[in-house]
Amino acid sequence: MTFTIAIDGPAAAGKGTLSRRIAEEYGFHHLDTGLTYRATAKALLDGGLPLDDEAVAEKVAREVELAGLDRSVLSAHAIGEAASKIAVMPAVRRALVEAQQAFSLREPGTVLDGRDIGTVVCPDAPVKLYVTASPEVRAQRRYDEITGNGQPADYQTIFEDVKKRDERDMGRADSPLRPADDAHLLDTSEMSIEAAFQAAKSLIDAALIKKI
Repeated sequence: MTFTIAIDGPAAAGKGTLSRRIAEEYGFHHLDTGLTYRATAKALLDGGLPLDDEAVAEKVAREVELAGLDRSVLSAHAIGEAASKIAVMPAVRRALVEAQQAFSLREPGTVLDGRDIGTVVCPDAPVKLYVTASPEVRAQRRYDEITGNGQPADYQTIFEDVKKRDERDMGRADSPLRPADDAHLLDTSEMSIEAAFQAAKSLIDAALIKKI
């Protein structure tokens, strides 16, 4: 028996940090599904393959190994740009969703975070969380993260980028970003990661008791 926790939300809302903390707390496997698109994009770039050939991108997507995706390598800006191009391809999405669904069956449990986990990848997950925050707060977090790493950053540019990404994620025809009907909303605009974790933990514990 496995137990799946589906976590969705826009960029820089805190879902990645929360997901990793939950997985650690319960001893569950964790998958940042956004990294699967980035890994596919990196493989295409490394192989000198075109980013506009859906059949080639699908073939590469089906060969991506979900274990050991390296966030530090895959977070490069060029990889992110390439990932956004292939993420709109239905065949690529299908291939990666199948891989993500297979991952979600690992025992004793899994935590998947992304944009369409509760709505498309794991619609039957016993716990679904939608983690969000205002665009201003998310842009500030991203700005603080970049400058904290000693890199230059411009708040206004990041803010515009956050809004653009929201429009793209929420407006796409295939698997748009939206909360599942039965998802619990966690707005972290004014909430610490610890408070968000405690709120999520109470929901998960209740669902686990029900499952026993």
